[in-house]
Amino acid sequence: MTSTRSSDPTRVHRRRHDPDRRERIIGACLDVIAERGVAGTSHRHVAAAADVPLGSMTYHFTGMNELLHEAFARFSQSVIEQFDQRMAAAVDVDEAKQAVVAIITNDVFSTQRDLVLTHELYTLAARDPAYRDLTNAWMRSSRTALERHFDPTTARLIDALIEGLTIHRALDTAPQDRAVVLSAVERLMQTSR
Repeated sequence: MTSTRSSDPTRVHRRRHDPDRRERIIGACLDVIAERGVAGTSHRHVAAAADVPLGSMTYHFTGMNELLHEAFARFSQSVIEQFDQRMAAAVDVDEAKQAVVAIITNDVFSTQRDLVLTHELYTLAARDPAYRDLTNAWMRSSRTALERHFDPTTARLIDALIEGLTIHRALDTAPQDRAVVLSAVERLMQTSR
């Protein structure tokens, strides 16, 4: 007679001792948000995407808001790190301008997924101060990275340009022209002198 339990003992053992489960849930949450939006994200969808029992959701997170905040904190931190690495690699202002172009056209927001996650975070931040803290930390970090090469006012303006052009990139059906983006950065720098 066969048992109704899993016949794969390694699967049962993995489920009982799964130290990466919380992190896997957070990653799966980002995938679900990218696919369904925040409004379509539920414990059930995330649990299925993470391949964990539904009960794991309430064990690891007090509710959906905590899970969403953790997921967006992870996402924003990864963008901050990529942005910082790109700007830190620039050795002079000309390389910094090229780094800004790369950030806008293909580097930090390299996938449609990243663009969607960014816009979902912006929407939450517009309504909820807890998410605004994440976007404010992101903006502060971006400006700090830009200030390695530009004065604070120019850094603030370039940061806004990056945000605006990435929104255009997310919504435009035509690819962004690197030369046009570079021209925008250079014009902005000329007017801020």
